[in-house]
Amino acid sequence: MGSSWSIAEEEEEEERRPLLRPRPGAGAGAAGRSRAPAAERGGAAPVVTAVPAQLLAGPGRVYRRRWLVLLLFSLLAFLQGLVWNTWGPIQNSARRAYGFSSWDIALLVLWGPIGFLPCFAFMWLLDKRGLRVTVLLTSFLMVSGTGLRCIPVSSDLVIKKRLIHGGQLLNGLAGPTIMNAAPFLSTTWFSADERATATAIASMLSYLGGACAFLVGPLIVPAPNETSHLLTSESNSIHIKDRIEMVLYAEFGIVCLTFFAAIAYFPTRPPFPPSVAAASQRLSYRRSFCRLLSNLRFLMIALAYAIPLGVFAGWSGVLDLILTPVHVSQVDAGWIGFWSIVGGCIVGIAIARFADFIRGMLKLILLLLFSGATLSSTWFTLTCLNSITHLPLTTVTLYASCILLGVFLNSSVPIFFELFVETVYPVPEGITCGVVTFLSNMFMGVLLFFLTFYHTELSWFNWCLPGSCLLSLLLILCFRESYDRLYLDVVVSV
Repeated sequence: MGSSWSIAEEEEEEERRPLLRPRPGAGAGAAGRSRAPAAERGGAAPVVTAVPAQLLAGPGRVYRRRWLVLLLFSLLAFLQGLVWNTWGPIQNSARRAYGFSSWDIALLVLWGPIGFLPCFAFMWLLDKRGLRVTVLLTSFLMVSGTGLRCIPVSSDLVIKKRLIHGGQLLNGLAGPTIMNAAPFLSTTWFSADERATATAIASMLSYLGGACAFLVGPLIVPAPNETSHLLTSESNSIHIKDRIEMVLYAEFGIVCLTFFAAIAYFPTRPPFPPSVAAASQRLSYRRSFCRLLSNLRFLMIALAYAIPLGVFAGWSGVLDLILTPVHVSQVDAGWIGFWSIVGGCIVGIAIARFADFIRGMLKLILLLLFSGATLSSTWFTLTCLNSITHLPLTTVTLYASCILLGVFLNSSVPIFFELFVETVYPVPEGITCGVVTFLSNMFMGVLLFFLTFYHTELSWFNWCLPGSCLLSLLLILCFRESYDRLYLDVVVSV
C-alpha cells in the first residue's frame, strides 16, 4: 500500500516502490532490528527495506478528516447490509404481496454471496486505484440496485420480481468492497493504536445494517395475519405492497444521498501516511496470491473465519424462516435478529478498542469468543428440538441463545481481520481480506443453495451452527500467531 504515495511506479515491477528513499543506513538498521525478533518467533521477517525516512524519525501523522472518511464508508456499509437483508425479515409479507416462493426468498438472500464472484476484480481495483475509485463504483452499484427495485411495474408481478432480483444482485456486487476494504482504510488513515478500532467500526456497520432490516421491515410492513381480519385478501395484498414499496423508496433515497456525499468528498489517501506500515512496500497483486495460497497458517485461520461466519450469515438472512416452525412471529424474529447483531457490533467495537491497548492477544480473544459461540449455538439448536430434548422453548431462551450467538460471532470479525493482516504481512490488506470474505460467502452460498431444495425441514441448518463453531475453535487452537506488521510499527518508529 505504500506505493500509493510513490512519485513514480512501473506497472510490471514485482515489488512496489516506497514512499520515500530511506536515509543512508537507516533502512538496513531498521531491517536488522525487526528481522531478528521475527526469526526468534519462527515467523517470516517483515519487509522493511523501504521505510520512509520521515517516519523513521518519529510517528506518522494523522488527520481529523480520517473520521469523516470512516463515517462515509461506514454509512455505505450500513446501507449495503440493510438492502441485502430487506426481504428475509418480511418474507411472509413478500409472499403475499409479490407471490414469492421459499425459493425466491432464499435466492434474494443468495444474491449477496453471488455478488462476491467478481471479488478478485474489486480487489485488483482497490489495490491499483485506491479507495476513492473503488468506493464510488461500489456506491454507484448500490444506487443502481436500489433504483431498479423501485421501477413501478405493479401490473406485472413477473417483471417486478425480476427487477427486485436484479436490484439485489447489483447490491450484492457492492459487497466485496464493503467487506474487504475496512482494514485497508484503517491502515491508510489511522495510526497503529487506532487500527483495530477503525477496522471494527467499518466492518461492523454492515452487520448493523442487516440488523436494522430486522427492525425496520417488520415494524413498517405488516404481516399478512395482522391485517387479514380487517381487509379483504386483495386489499390486504395491496396494502402490504404499498408498505414494502415505501421501504424500497426510502432505501433508494438514502443510498443516493450517500453516493453524492462520497462524490463530494472521499479522498484516496491522506497527504502523509499515519504509520510505518502504511508507507512500507507491499507485494504485487500476483505475488500476493502466491504468498496467501502457500501459507498454511493463513489457510488455517481463513477457514476458521469463513466456515462459521458464512454459516451464520446465511442463517441470519433466513432467520424468520427458521423460527416459523417453532411458532415465532415475524416481529419477534425481527427483534431477535436485531439484538443478536447489535450486541455483536457493540461488543466487537469494544473488544477491538481493547485490542488496540493490549496488543498481541488476538488469538486468545478469538478462543474465548468461539468457546462462547459453540455453547450458545448448541443451546439454541437443542432448544428448537424441545420435543426430543424437553428443554424449555420460550421467548426468553430463544432471545438469550440467539443474542449470545450473535455477540460472540459478530464481534470476532474485526479481530479476525487484524489477525489476517498481521499473519501475511506484507500482502496488501484488501487482497488478504478479499480472499477470506470470498471463502466466507462461498460457504454461505453453498448453504443457501441447499436451502433452496431442502427448505421443508430446517433442523439440519441449525446443526450447522455448532458444528462450524466447534471446527473453528479447533483450528484457532492449533494456529500459531505472529505480528509482523505491528512489530514493524513499534520497532522501526521508535
